[in-house]
Amino acid sequence: MKQSTLTIQTTGQGYMLITDVIAQALATMANRHHNGLLHIFLQHSSASLTINENADPTVRQDFKAFEEHLVPRSFPYQHDYEGEDDMPAHIKSSLFGCDLTIPVTQGRLNLGTWQGIYLCEHRDQPHTRRLILTLQT
Repeated sequence: MKQSTLTIQTTGQGYMLITDVIAQALATMANRHHNGLLHIFLQHSSASLTINENADPTVRQDFKAFEEHLVPRSFPYQHDYEGEDDMPAHIKSSLFGCDLTIPVTQGRLNLGTWQGIYLCEHRDQPHTRRLILTLQT
């Protein structure tokens, strides 16, 4: 088993396609003969991870629009210590989740043709996000 930490700077609320960053980190952990599982854990409660369509950027725009509709800021939240985006960000993080497990085949991510890995930033301001990558072979 191998483990590494990856730090990603977000630009504020939105969906960042991070497949290539994860693949580069995996390349330092695995050789071309490794088969196994890569577990990715996001160490934050106001961002999330998801796998979805990676070719059309309008998918990201639709995700953002839908999440704002699903979890509106206008709801009377009690937890608002860090601003009006605070509690909605926590709810969105719980809905999407903070970890992914992806098969690794011959040292590479074994994603579907149109699948990509997204880091979903649910806060308005940019943040530094830490991911723990654990490769089990």
